[in-house]
Amino acid sequence: MTTPRPAAGSSAIGDSHPSLRERVYVELRERIIEAEYPAGTRLVEREIAEELRVSRVPVREAMQRLESEGFLSVRPRRGSVVADFGPRDAAYLFDVRENLEGLAARLAARHATPAQLRDLEGLLARARKAAESGRLREAVSLNADFHRRIVELSGNPLLVDLMAPLDSRLRRLFRLTSAQSDGEPMCGAHERLYAAVRDRDEDGAETLARAHVADTRASTERLLAALPDEDTD
Repeated sequence: MTTPRPAAGSSAIGDSHPSLRERVYVELRERIIEAEYPAGTRLVEREIAEELRVSRVPVREAMQRLESEGFLSVRPRRGSVVADFGPRDAAYLFDVRENLEGLAARLAARHATPAQLRDLEGLLARARKAAESGRLREAVSLNADFHRRIVELSGNPLLVDLMAPLDSRLRRLFRLTSAQSDGEPMCGAHERLYAAVRDRDEDGAETLARAHVADTRASTERLLAALPDEDTD
């Protein structure tokens, strides 16, 4: 069963402007990414609707979307549970990322504007500061943002759409391994990639992006293999 979450203030989730369906989806997705709902947690539609003070329809639609994106799975006699994310899932993710992020980096080197590059440089500075201050969880989150920004700088809307579901999975993966990871090497790799994008070095940017994904894959799979199995029936 889900664990009730204390309400922040008195406003319901549906009080803001964005669509109710989207807000419920984002809320549940973030709880999974941040491990508030660990792997194996059973999500009960009625309980979530009562907690968020919404009808069951947007909750049902959000859960169906999360299932299609691999965050939830349906099990006999248990209903919807948070899906595990293990080494095999990471391997699938990295297979796709290496190719698409290489392309994104090449296109970012071609299309990024000076203003976008300044924003990217500022993001890197915040990630470096967080890593050097020992705020590894913050550094990991900022480094995940860096990957998303590179895709946005590609200037290719189709690539952005293709990578959006992968971005959420990447954030969950980084969150799962953040306690064991060191943000310093990742910051260095991102700074080298930024320099290639800034210098309009398309070949270099793609090569660095692919190499970075490959390096991250090896270290992340080792970390995942060492994690205890959260998914208990």
